[in-house]
Amino acid sequence: DTDGRCNCTEDQVRRYRQKISGPLLDRIDIHIEMAKVAKEVFHQNQNANIENSRSVQRRVARAYQLQLNRSGKANHKLTNKEVNKHCRIDDTGSQLLDTAVSRLGLSARAIHRILKVARTIADLADSASIDSIHLSEAISYRRLDRK
Repeated sequence: DTDGRCNCTEDQVRRYRQKISGPLLDRIDIHIEMAKVAKEVFHQNQNANIENSRSVQRRVARAYQLQLNRSGKANHKLTNKEVNKHCRIDDTGSQLLDTAVSRLGLSARAIHRILKVARTIADLADSASIDSIHLSEAISYRRLDRK
């Protein structure tokens, strides 16, 4: 159609996505769907209060340094044992993760990837602990697990 959206039925999309194996999906940390943005909306938002690249670069560098100081490596390189040590969550976080596991049927590999992403989100927020908000955001990035 004219707005560039897919003309496939929901069933066709579901069948296509089933061709991607679970073990492959488990190895993708972040799944995000991006909607098409109209040119007019894009230009309107250019002057919005958006974090500039230099500020983002500083936050990322600070988060990376936190990771190196904590474990000697970036979060994505943590072993399962290191995830258990450095990606601890409180009882509320455990309940949230249990709910996600039940609803999404997550594998152990997917859970560890969620915890690593949550740890990174917490690092970007300069938070010593993984809070529920960080965990919720990490779970929200497992978009293809919901399909």
